[in-house]
Amino acid sequence: MPRPPRHILFLLCDRMNLLDITGPLEVLSQPNRIHPDAPPYHISVASLKGGLITTSAGVRLDTTAISEISLDEVDTLILPGGGAGYVPFASQAMVDWISMHAPQIRRICSTCTGAFTLAATGLLSGRRATTHWLAGEALLKLDATIRLEENALFVQDGKFWTAAGVSSGIDLALALLEADLGHQAAMQVAQRLVVFLKRPGGQSQFSTPLRIQTLDGRLADLHGWMAANLQADLSVPSLARRAGMSPRSFARHYSEKVGLSPAKAVAAMRLEAASQALAASPQPIKTIAALCGFGDEQALRRAFMRQFGVAPQAYRERFTRILA
Repeated sequence: MPRPPRHILFLLCDRMNLLDITGPLEVLSQPNRIHPDAPPYHISVASLKGGLITTSAGVRLDTTAISEISLDEVDTLILPGGGAGYVPFASQAMVDWISMHAPQIRRICSTCTGAFTLAATGLLSGRRATTHWLAGEALLKLDATIRLEENALFVQDGKFWTAAGVSSGIDLALALLEADLGHQAAMQVAQRLVVFLKRPGGQSQFSTPLRIQTLDGRLADLHGWMAANLQADLSVPSLARRAGMSPRSFARHYSEKVGLSPAKAVAAMRLEAASQALAASPQPIKTIAALCGFGDEQALRRAFMRQFGVAPQAYRERFTRILA
């Protein structure tokens, strides 16, 4: 006898981020389209009162009143993020409803600032969790006992799953799907959606190259050049000459503005470029090592073992970008 569909409940309210809703919804609805005769999920999109809710993008979505949902059958609750300024946005009525019904729900998830809703219930107290990188400090003001993992794309602690900013809800949904239906099912959905098969919860949600390129204009051009010339000499004397400064002044100025030494910033940029190349390019690892400034494959291997705990080939196998 086939297993009955797992009931996935999205609980919405006004001002929620559209992609926080539609990203996970698209992932979890795909298996139903692949297997229409035996859909593995029953998906409900609800709000406290039902009817139309208005997302942060202005798009309105029709919802079912939560009173019409059979809660005994709900397997997974998903709470998208939203609001303005990365602050709590859910009503007290919504928080109370979650607190009341959480014990009977097998799995409870949030995306982005949906973690604020969970934190308001007290359900994250003492637990590992994550949220959007801009919202971590505010989340801890709600509950200082939360063990915040600021760099994680998603975190699982028991029945509670929390995802970071916006698009990481897709990563979370793929992880839920893999836990429910297995690796092959998750791979098939990733292929249909043309996304990474799997980015682990431990992968940083905000890259070093992206962060440092948002800094002051004097360094922005230098960072752009560095990113395009990772195989070049990126030592302090070389970078200082390009910046028109003495090595000592450059190293001090750079560390003050970036928060990293030039050497650490270069290492982070090279490592990220190599990570992306391994996931998206069929080039030999030796070639990627040279293009990204590691010099040889052994240097690349040492960097990956130190940062990720896996060799470049294992990383490539896990993070292969599957194209339709």
